[in-house]
Amino acid sequence: MAKANPLGIEAWDVTDHLKTHESQAAYLQAAFEDYPEDAEIIAKVLGDIARARSMAKVDEKTKLSRESLYKALSGDRDPRLSTILKAAHAMGFKLQVVT
Repeated sequence: MAKANPLGIEAWDVTDHLKTHESQAAYLQAAFEDYPEDAEIIAKVLGDIARARSMAKVDEKTKLSRESLYKALSGDRDPRLSTILKAAHAMGFKLQVVT
């Protein structure tokens, strides 16, 4: 949840708006459409979705440590494709090729 600061302004957090699988899928789809070649943004979006769902549940399904997932899905580095695929699969997403 967004926390108020001393000025009474609430910080906006995307995870507050990713409560359903459908909203999460739409967010991920939009990232692929808007940034099809930017692995860091795709990783960041998957990280946002993982945080909305509970990173602990995602790390359990991927068999990766929570710290590794946070780093890989931070959007601060170019993630490995294997990590992207494991995270997406753990959250119930299928990645497919369309022409």
